[in-house]
Amino acid sequence: MVWLNAIIQGVLIGGLYALFAAGLSLIFGVMRLVNIAHGDLIVAAAYLAWVIIQATGMHPLLSLVFVLPIAAFIGYWLQIGIFNRVLGKDILPPLLVSFGLSVIIQNGLLATFTVDSHKLNAGLIETSSFEILPGIAIGYFPLLMFLTAIAVILALQYMFYYTSLGRAFRATSDDTEIALLMGLDNRKVYAFAMAICLAVVALAGVFLAIRSNFDPFMGPGRLIFGFEAVIIGGLGNLWGTLIGGVILGVAQGLGAELDPGWQVLAGHLAFLIVLALRPRGLFPRIV
Repeated sequence: MVWLNAIIQGVLIGGLYALFAAGLSLIFGVMRLVNIAHGDLIVAAAYLAWVIIQATGMHPLLSLVFVLPIAAFIGYWLQIGIFNRVLGKDILPPLLVSFGLSVIIQNGLLATFTVDSHKLNAGLIETSSFEILPGIAIGYFPLLMFLTAIAVILALQYMFYYTSLGRAFRATSDDTEIALLMGLDNRKVYAFAMAICLAVVALAGVFLAIRSNFDPFMGPGRLIFGFEAVIIGGLGNLWGTLIGGVILGVAQGLGAELDPGWQVLAGHLAFLIVLALRPRGLFPRIV
């Protein structure tokens, strides 16, 4: 039962890793951008929620009503003002810009909020659970994270294949020059993609802040988990991203049962094994 419980809890935490990774997968699929600042943007969204909650006293989950549109707005203008200026055939300039953005975000958060960690208090939903088998209980909040990850990926899949915006994403991803000839403004298409990415990032940031303490310097660790989930599942495959997050979460859960110090290491080992056997991931596909 102990091992089964570790697997179940690993599957549920995999939902959070999938949310970390979904934005990375989306942005890479649309504009081939590897955003080094992704993890720091997750943490910045957590701080944004904390500020809103301190000012209004609302529940952390309710704060998403304000956090998501603010994050989407920031994402749109971040793409327009910074990334669109450096995107091109050479992947190095946007990579360097995103690295610089990561450093700026970390130091900005440090200067504003100090090194002290914070946490969002969501009340009973954090600690409440229900028993499915003797000795095995599922927490309501981990289940909410996992179901939210499924809902987000379903929504993104629907958008990609059944909306005009999704068709614009796919056309721009397949051939930018042809898309321009067809009247698409690739700069605005990229901006809308980044806006959606930042909304997903904000959702992940709020869930992260409810689940654990956060501080200005934990972004790179979240970035690593997101990258590993994306690469395990396959670059550009949103459902693969969910599977990658689950594999990463289960590996960490089983590693923690062997030895608490092995928790993170077991996830990295699972990533390394998949990368060695399937360098393009389990389900590689460009969205």
